[in-house]
Amino acid sequence: MSKERVAQLEYSEFQSAMLDEAKRRRKAAKIIAVLEHFQGPLTGLTVGDVGCSAGFIADELAAAGAGHTLGVDIDVPGLRKAADRFGGRVAFVCGDGTALPFPDGSLDVLVFNHIYEHVVDPDAVVAEMHRVLSDRGVLYLGLGNRLGIMEPHYKLPFLSYLPPAAADRYVRAFGRADHYYERFRTRRGLRRMLRAFHVWDYTIPVLASPERFAGSELFPGALGRVARTVLARTPRAALQVLLPLVPTYLWVATKTPRRPAGAALPQPPQPL
Repeated sequence: MSKERVAQLEYSEFQSAMLDEAKRRRKAAKIIAVLEHFQGPLTGLTVGDVGCSAGFIADELAAAGAGHTLGVDIDVPGLRKAADRFGGRVAFVCGDGTALPFPDGSLDVLVFNHIYEHVVDPDAVVAEMHRVLSDRGVLYLGLGNRLGIMEPHYKLPFLSYLPPAAADRYVRAFGRADHYYERFRTRRGLRRMLRAFHVWDYTIPVLASPERFAGSELFPGALGRVARTVLARTPRAALQVLLPLVPTYLWVATKTPRRPAGAALPQPPQPL
């Protein structure tokens, strides 16, 4: 029998990646670049990071000019570390994503980066983000794909393909964990989760133009330059065929119809 899923209250205590400051700040740079391409600078906006943990991404959002920056999590040890370091310019709140402590329509920007697979009820969290986001607000989403070949947390191929009981046996067999907690969805399942939103897909634009989205580490060296050139020049229809297996999707969602405001790209973002 698979272990019942309960909230991960101290995630940063057993997932060291949450405390990798350099990596988290690189992720923040990519998030900010995508948001600014879609809607312009964050200057003066009220921005929330849902699942902020130790606060590195929230700190970068504040540094990018946000008027008010809020970090929300149930990870108390992570929040303590965040408040100690960044509490001067970020307000950190211990709160459940299924009951965000903000009024309706009060936030201009929300970030939900690689969080949904860790929460017990991601649909409820998405509904709450829809509630607190303003009508002209923007939601950034980093979303792991169930059909990505290599599972990102335990580095075991095809782990996320398996039913829970088999996945538990798999991680135990390789000594990675007692059970497999995360629950990923396919691209189709993620789109259903976000059915109340208008969504633009930035996955291919970021891969094809990493230098424009602070993602140059995605394709380092000479081989990387070749990969970037191929992605930039490959017909979009051919790239679309590969999307169901891409390990991570980068999406931007809004409550009302909007279009990206940024400059033209070799592979432009597409509406879903």
